[in-house]
Amino acid sequence: MSVTAPQGFEAAGVAAGLKSTGAPDVAVVVNRGPSKVGAAVFTGNRAKANPILWSQEAAKDGVVEAIVLNSGGANCFTGAFGFQTSHQTAERAAELLGVSGGDVLICSTGLIGTGDDVFRAKVLDGTERAITALDADGGSDAAHAIMTTDTVAKTSTFQGDGWTIGAMAKGAGMLAPGLATMLVVITTDAMLTAGEADAHLRAATRVSFDRLDSDGCMSTNDQVTLMVSGASGVTPAADAFRAGLVEVCTDLAVQLQGDAEGASHDITIEVVGAASEDDAVEVGRSVARNNLFKAAIFGNDPNWGRVLAAIGTTAAVFDPYAVDVSMNGVRVCSEGGPDRPREEVDLSPRATHLLIDLKAGAASATIFTNDLTHDYVHENSAYSS
Repeated sequence: MSVTAPQGFEAAGVAAGLKSTGAPDVAVVVNRGPSKVGAAVFTGNRAKANPILWSQEAAKDGVVEAIVLNSGGANCFTGAFGFQTSHQTAERAAELLGVSGGDVLICSTGLIGTGDDVFRAKVLDGTERAITALDADGGSDAAHAIMTTDTVAKTSTFQGDGWTIGAMAKGAGMLAPGLATMLVVITTDAMLTAGEADAHLRAATRVSFDRLDSDGCMSTNDQVTLMVSGASGVTPAADAFRAGLVEVCTDLAVQLQGDAEGASHDITIEVVGAASEDDAVEVGRSVARNNLFKAAIFGNDPNWGRVLAAIGTTAAVFDPYAVDVSMNGVRVCSEGGPDRPREEVDLSPRATHLLIDLKAGAASATIFTNDLTHDYVHENSAYSS
């Protein structure tokens, strides 16, 4: 049921003709309340799409009545036309729902730099038809409508003590940190204030979506939105709700990792023994963005030398000649030198675990990435053709 698993939400997904395949491409999620609390985090990219510019302002008051999402076009770098399209979409949805346009968020995904009057007309028509089709069981349809190069819809739910979290996400490429790394809508029927929703969302994205670094490319359209209906009437303990939200966000991040464009290995980089969490993240990210390492994993080559070379470029506190490196449970490097034979490492499974022990402290962090493959290069070389 995705975003409609919690009480108080309806959703729909329809085909508006934005995709040449005729697949669903416009989704709407509506919060029926009684609470209309919302919070959102956005891409850290300075080059932001028009929906982001609109939603950043609309989310400031902590009230979100609905969110309209389209695939099949990013509405980014489309000039004044593009912002007007986002504005008109929000106002059209608001008119049909009987709410304020300033409480409707907008999300778009697809090719940058394209858009015309036909695009706008299709988005507006799709918005109208999706609102007409709103249903308490429409979460799955909405999740499918936001897919682009995704091969599967991505959803997650968490059942708390009398309250529920539901979520959907899209993303298969341009996955790199910036608070959010894709389009995500999260709903809950727990009772939260706007301040609590914002704090919980930022804490959860920091240790989940912000740790997903599939290809080092940050999108212009990334947004994660939390909508709070309060329909359960239950106010959960702060730590319990945050733990559930982290679980949902991490589950979605791993699903995004598993569907990354062209990937043949899902690489979990676990850094332990760091002097600080920031150091652990910096070290993990340096490996996640190292094309030599990623190419080696694609070739099933446990080349741990590329790991040490990557972490040596960071400012983290550690002695390179004290570091241990293990791949899929085999310690191939001990104290900066060879340990077990490389032949003992089996990199044929898709799941790949890299453990880096810096031996510099007690902090740790995990980064999620993928290998670099022929298929990734091919898919992205032909994306707009």
